[in-house]
Amino acid sequence: MNKITCVSCGKTGLVRHEIGINKKLLGEDIEKFYCLDCLAEYIVVPPTAILDKIEEFKEDGCKLFE
Repeated sequence: MNKITCVSCGKTGLVRHEIGINKKLLGEDIEKFYCLDCLAEYIVVPPTAILDKIEEFKEDGCKLFE
């Protein structure tokens, strides 16, 4: 399995919800991904706001978060 690495901090092995939220917020065709903390810094929101959005997308049935 190909391990995805954070483009900013170099964290390896990003998990499914990190990959999904990157695609949801930055576009499905992206090739570089951020870990949760770096994504929060990049889009200037607290990490908890991203976690809340992930839960919201799950509840809405988004396939990126199944």
